Amino acid sequence: MPRFTVHIRDEWLAIPCRDPTKTIHWLGLEALRRYIKNKPDNGGITTLKDVRFVVRRCQGQGLLDGEDTIEDALEDNDFLELGNSICIMTYYSVSICPSFQNICMDGNSLTSTDLVNLGRGLYKIKVIINKWTVNCQSLLIFTIPLILLSEPPAAHSRMVYGITTGFGKFARTVIPVGKLKELQENLVRSHSAGVGNPLSPERTRMLLALRINVLAKGYSGISLETLHAMIQAFNASCLSFVPEKGTVGASGDLAPLSHLALGLMGEGRMWSPNSGWADAKYVLEAHGLKPIVLRPKEGLALINGTQMITSLGAEAVERAQAIARQADIVAALTLEVLKGSTKAFDSEIHALRPHPGQIEVAFRFRSLLESDHHPSEIAESHRFCDRVQDAYTMRCCPQVHGIVNDTINFVKNIINTEINSATDNPMVFAERGETISGGNFHGEYPAKALDYLAIGVHELASISERRIERLCNPSLSELPAFLVNEGGLNSGFMIAHCTAASLVSENKVLCHPSSVDSLSTSAATEDHVSMGGWAARKALRVIEHVEQVLAIELLAACQGIEFLRPLRTTTPLEKVYDLVRSVVRPWIKDRFMSPDIEAVHRLLLDQKVWHVAKPYIDKYETQLSSPGSRPISPTSFSLEPPLSPRKRVRHE
Repeated sequence: MPRFTVHIRDEWLAIPCRDPTKTIHWLGLEALRRYIKNKPDNGGITTLKDVRFVVRRCQGQGLLDGEDTIEDALEDNDFLELGNSICIMTYYSVSICPSFQNICMDGNSLTSTDLVNLGRGLYKIKVIINKWTVNCQSLLIFTIPLILLSEPPAAHSRMVYGITTGFGKFARTVIPVGKLKELQENLVRSHSAGVGNPLSPERTRMLLALRINVLAKGYSGISLETLHAMIQAFNASCLSFVPEKGTVGASGDLAPLSHLALGLMGEGRMWSPNSGWADAKYVLEAHGLKPIVLRPKEGLALINGTQMITSLGAEAVERAQAIARQADIVAALTLEVLKGSTKAFDSEIHALRPHPGQIEVAFRFRSLLESDHHPSEIAESHRFCDRVQDAYTMRCCPQVHGIVNDTINFVKNIINTEINSATDNPMVFAERGETISGGNFHGEYPAKALDYLAIGVHELASISERRIERLCNPSLSELPAFLVNEGGLNSGFMIAHCTAASLVSENKVLCHPSSVDSLSTSAATEDHVSMGGWAARKALRVIEHVEQVLAIELLAACQGIEFLRPLRTTTPLEKVYDLVRSVVRPWIKDRFMSPDIEAVHRLLLDQKVWHVAKPYIDKYETQLSSPGSRPISPTSFSLEPPLSPRKRVRHE
């Protein structure tokens, strides 16, 4: 009986086929059916009825026709890959929205949120609304040195870096007029020297979109035709092969941006949802697009800037913000399970140390934990216990989580400024009729900020791992060891905690700042660099580890709730518990745990934990701001009335 191996996301499935006259489409559906059968949340797929997908061979990435029969198209033991059409995410994590909105770019107003949504395929770029005139005028400047070059004495007085000269060490080498087009093409080809795995389609879309936004500012000296060609490629999801490694972050992200430009020139490899990986010229041709033809300065305009660092940084800061606010919810649930006190979140305490992040986190805890607004049977059960105060991992959440929030806001401000900055060299000032060499390409700003982001966000995992320890340790939790009955026969959350500890340990290494390093390059003409590319990539790794550690804590806290039943926690935290139980069943005895962690990690990635709790947080704020209550400051939340006397007796 023929057997085929099908790759979906990060799993390989063996699919037997008794009837070789069945179609390729049947084989794909059978693989999907088996895939979702093994997933607690059905892999995020609600129904197979309307799922669309493509099937391609793993070797060569050749697409298969879904109507072909298996016996005609395949050989026994073939390896296949199920690819995305709308909602199935493959190894390359493609996600394409079936209906698009348009976003207009002017080089001044794009945000990190917009950029991430562009990467996800939620928008197409339709119109560039700013400085068309300047873009066109910028080209006129370059006709001046071209004319003057026909007169040797004047040529040297009109040398313009990267337009009539070589690059880096060759900045004083004048290039003949007849070779200026070749100069730009050679620049892109020679600088396409990156290594490593390609960026995912989402991240490549972000990179391309951000470069379009920067060019739209009108200081890069690029033609309207080239800009339109880039927009068309973006809208068709024709994405160049961009290796993730190779940038030192000054002069900009030369290697990755060169790979991005190389595909647009019809050279190298390119990917699209319809073609998979193929030669760039064929991918462009398949979508009715033509390779761009570089004019003077355009090669340099396409590859000089900090867009690799910044686009990855935008994703990092958005994910950091999402996990930080969900960390408060997870920690609040853990505090309930460990029968902690709400006294440490009294608004008057935090008004005395009014850091915005600290005050905001304390407010979230108050809005989720036991109060007149949200009673808790669990809290009531230990109201008159003799514990004086809780461990730091619970009591100090506003102080620890708070600085993380303030760090994220600081970094987000830098990233959003960088997103809308012109980072070319030289800069073209059409109004002045000048091109000026400067240093806006240097990536030190985003590099330093992203190193800081990694250090800040890591603390969420560090403190979370200690809370997991308290949940699993019976001497600290008063719960069964490792949160499972029949300990010994069952190990419960023993190794899940080890996983969390290992991720925290990895983060300690990854948090070493990359931007403290610099190596001189380009024959000492580029003698100080930012190493921002690695700062961005490792920040994303740190944040992913934080998400995974908090997923484990959320699983453990929900498991702890099982041992406190029939008592119930507050309404918002019960809703969080219900959400988790919609994808992961209670732990009765040992079972394969990785799918559970993956399912809850997906909830955090999709911000579902936040979306479940946020209405209750908002309602709490509204109730406190209603007539008869003192209003809450929108920035500090410091004006909430003090805790009622009834709440003040807890643990006293």
